[in-house]
Amino acid sequence: MLKQNFSWHTSVITLRINPKPIINMAKKIAEQLIDTLVESGVERIYAVTGDSLNEVNEAVRKNNKIQWIHVRHEETGAYAAAAEAQLTGRIGCCAGSSGPGHVHLINGLYDAQRSGAPVIAIASTIPSGEFGTEYFQETNTIKLFNDCSYYNEVATTPGQFPRMLQSAIQTAITRKGVAVVGLPGDLAKASSVSADSSVKNYPAPPDGERKKPLLGQAVSCAHFAFIPIGGFEKSRPPFFYALIRNDALTLARSAAYGGSRHEAKSVSTN
Repeated sequence: MLKQNFSWHTSVITLRINPKPIINMAKKIAEQLIDTLVESGVERIYAVTGDSLNEVNEAVRKNNKIQWIHVRHEETGAYAAAAEAQLTGRIGCCAGSSGPGHVHLINGLYDAQRSGAPVIAIASTIPSGEFGTEYFQETNTIKLFNDCSYYNEVATTPGQFPRMLQSAIQTAITRKGVAVVGLPGDLAKASSVSADSSVKNYPAPPDGERKKPLLGQAVSCAHFAFIPIGGFEKSRPPFFYALIRNDALTLARSAAYGGSRHEAKSVSTN
């Protein structure tokens, strides 16, 4: 069993990641989907019922810990999921079926992505055996959602789905944006399988930690720095001053424009 410790700042937060197998929690992939969403804190799914979403809808009906909020338009559902995420701080969820359902999600997902709202969108699709055949209401979810999401993939096998779903949820939480999971209708009703993956989601690092200058951290523990630019005395980039103010750092530069000879250089900060 893997066990690692991650600490962004000991006085702020310490995370212990202990991956455990995602066991066969349900008989169907759709039920596994709903169970995982519930464990991740999702309380509502905003969606319009459609043929490829029938299994997901039924899984929600069987689970008393999550609600299916039926909206008149998938765009409304995506906006609602984004608003819930921003108001509660928890991940929001919406869903749309293949064809018009996918297209209608776009406006709301763009808003969520630009607003930094963690949202997971379930894009149910046509049967996987019909991919690439110009099947009725077939859409390419990768092309469609790629510009308004941080994570955008289509599951095709039971073994792949639980790890993909967990990755999508974690991405939405960590990067504060949209994650899209494509779910073919035939996969939704397939039997679920166990998979080695974390069963817990971890919060994003504090904003202050994410903005901490990486160069300053690197310089503080370095003894030698090499800058592969020529003639920096004439045009000094801002990060250069962070280097030369470090008394313990030996600085070297490349010969101007392609020279192979390196020489130590003492430069004034004035």
